[in-house]
Amino acid sequence: MIIEINPDNPQKRLIRQVVEVLKNDGIIAYPTDTYYGIGCDIMNKKAIEKIYLLKQRDKKRPFSFICSGLKNISDYAKVSNYAYKTMKRLLPGPYTFILEGSKLVPKIMLTNRKTAGIRVPENKICLALVEELGNPIITTSATMPDGSVFDNPSLINEYYSTRIDMVIDGGPVPGQPSSVISLINDIPEIIREGLGDTATL
Repeated sequence: MIIEINPDNPQKRLIRQVVEVLKNDGIIAYPTDTYYGIGCDIMNKKAIEKIYLLKQRDKKRPFSFICSGLKNISDYAKVSNYAYKTMKRLLPGPYTFILEGSKLVPKIMLTNRKTAGIRVPENKICLALVEELGNPIITTSATMPDGSVFDNPSLINEYYSTRIDMVIDGGPVPGQPSSVISLINDIPEIIREGLGDTATL
């Protein structure tokens, strides 16, 4: 099922409709400020298992997740003053920050080092979803088996068919990855250069 949502002014009624799907173990595809993502409620173990199967991904490699803002991040990660100032400067934006996870993060979402990848994309649709749901949502790019990325929601809908419960058409997205930055121990380390300026780090 594909649903069109206005990227500049997401319709509340439609956001609520998508959130109902998430609350019922659903998997969705949605736009971000990098790629179209595939996700579910971070607190829904059944849905998380489905995404691991869908992406044929090793359980030792946890997914990143989307928070609605800095206040929300501090519920799910240990945020030092340095990390807070750095993220405040750059978010929302195309960055994934690696931080030490808090006890609220399900174990399946943490690495062996108890760290988590956290995003606050500059995309009104996914932020509205997290706000309405009240929990973060998983984010992993909508890709084909060869790793190439879908740039079109109708193609995602066609390819994944019944394996995804709802696809949001939120218009075009940049189609490039986020920059991944570790802020563990207040030492910024650029793990991957992507969209977003990392020079100031």
